[in-house]
Amino acid sequence: MASTALILGATGGFGGEMAKALHAHGWQIRALNRNPKAAARQLADMPFIDWVKGDAMRASDVRAAAEGVDVIVHGVNPPGYRNWAGTVVPMLDNTIAAAKSVGARIAFPGTVYNYGSDAFPAIREDSPQNPKTRKGKLRVEMERRLHLASEEGIPVLILRAGDFFGGARPGNNWFAQGLVKPGKKVRSVTYPGPPRVGHAWAYLPDMAETMTRLLLRADELPRFAPFNFGGHWLEQGMEMVDAIRYAARVPHAPVKRLPWFALTLLSPFVETFREMREMRYLWKQPLRLDNSKLVAFLGHEPHTSLDIAVRTTLADLGCIEPASPLIANASSPLIAKGSV
Repeated sequence: MASTALILGATGGFGGEMAKALHAHGWQIRALNRNPKAAARQLADMPFIDWVKGDAMRASDVRAAAEGVDVIVHGVNPPGYRNWAGTVVPMLDNTIAAAKSVGARIAFPGTVYNYGSDAFPAIREDSPQNPKTRKGKLRVEMERRLHLASEEGIPVLILRAGDFFGGARPGNNWFAQGLVKPGKKVRSVTYPGPPRVGHAWAYLPDMAETMTRLLLRADELPRFAPFNFGGHWLEQGMEMVDAIRYAARVPHAPVKRLPWFALTLLSPFVETFREMREMRYLWKQPLRLDNSKLVAFLGHEPHTSLDIAVRTTLADLGCIEPASPLIANASSPLIAKGSV
């Protein structure tokens, strides 16, 4: 019988890509949403999703939706970083309770927010987590609860990655909210950090494919299984700017600096700006994720070339014309594989 996954946050970037990747490998997909009809229209390209009405903030809804599933993909976040403190931990607690009740594994996308500069420049799975930001402390608390859950018998898989980009739904990420403007042609590129400081990016279709391949070998995983996703490590941060200009065919488009000063002034009034400002330290120093453990387990990490990943991302954002079918197919991690 096919395995079944419940996805929380299917209309977001990571959740949506997980739905596609799991379905491509024969899984049945169920998703929770407060407005299933609207969600089905939003994800009309994924008619295979079985939508269930419910709220991730309501434990009884998550428990009911999880009945009979093998995996709960916890990819839900409040939009625009709003009220993180009051929502992310309760939602995770509901997922843990549901997984414990039905005997499901939890699949969780990790971030680098958990780390302070004492863990730089190379992050390993066992690197110390000493965050300096409110959001980072919340992420550490979430992983602490997941680890405790694993000690109580709930299998947990964490795949940690750098800044997200790609996928049909932009979500809360620097690429779509900072570097370019969705729906508008690329006339300039805004870059948040120093041009020569390295930065780690995670192309969501590749990340979802990697998580799926780990789940396909779940019987070989320990009860608590954290992995690092290498993604696109750009030694010179400006490589992403050059890839955007190349994909948009505007090689001389000006590069603008992110107005950190303005974000600081407005942060008391705009929660999104406040959260963005807290993450500035991640742009000031190079931070790379060591994926040697992942490569040793899987044999390789699914990897789409940067040019194709950026071109596809810009097309999905409406910044350039859609890629040709050949390019679109080549961007799939099922086809474009490489060892990292």
